[in-house]
Amino acid sequence: MVIHSSTIQLLRFHFSFFLLPVYLFAIGELPEANVRNALIIFVILHLLVYPASNAYNSYMDRDEESIGGILKPMQPTRQLFYVSVGMDIVALIMALSISTLFTTCLLAYILASRAYSYRGIRLKKYPVIGYLTVIIFQGAGVFYMTYHGSSINNTTAVPIAAMVASSLLIGGFYPLTQIYQHRADLKDGVRTLSYTLGYRGTFIFTAIIYISAMTVLAQYFYSEQQEKKLFILATLMLPILVYFFR
Repeated sequence: MVIHSSTIQLLRFHFSFFLLPVYLFAIGELPEANVRNALIIFVILHLLVYPASNAYNSYMDRDEESIGGILKPMQPTRQLFYVSVGMDIVALIMALSISTLFTTCLLAYILASRAYSYRGIRLKKYPVIGYLTVIIFQGAGVFYMTYHGSSINNTTAVPIAAMVASSLLIGGFYPLTQIYQHRADLKDGVRTLSYTLGYRGTFIFTAIIYISAMTVLAQYFYSEQQEKKLFILATLMLPILVYFFR
């Protein structure tokens, strides 16, 4: 089977790595990591599930204007849909080697992602619900899955403060990915949080959320006597902030 150039473009592998800090944050908080599982989870999330979600969203949206990481998106073909489903299936099969709980969480993530984009449900057209869906699953959900799955004994004792901070970190830049799509989204019947807030409001809102995230992180790291990790995580987030605020 020949893979269409549009399929490769719309998987947006490069854009998936903007979510890498949450994964690294979870790994960094483990007293001891199961390296094998951590690597499998990296592949599952960043090379399969995130790109598949990007692809499915593009298949539903059929964007003609700039989208996250692509100035001129190509039009999707039916192949993109099949590839996205296939990647999700492979991810779920691989997840079984981690744990049943990890697989269940991953399935919930995939279903939430589909509900966000699928035109029959289309959570993304609701400003608040769409925003909360993204930050809960891509933030707290991913931290929980990664921490649990990468731990030595598949622990379920995951630090709540770190999960909250992860959601706030995602919430602090996610609306910025929507800021250049107001016209296209409105034409498609989608009122994103960014559109509701406006350009200026979006930047103010994301700044407040990001400051809140760093405040929670500071309190968390200082309580754990891990001040150096705050600097490391802030450094990892810097390229993302520069990209969206430039």
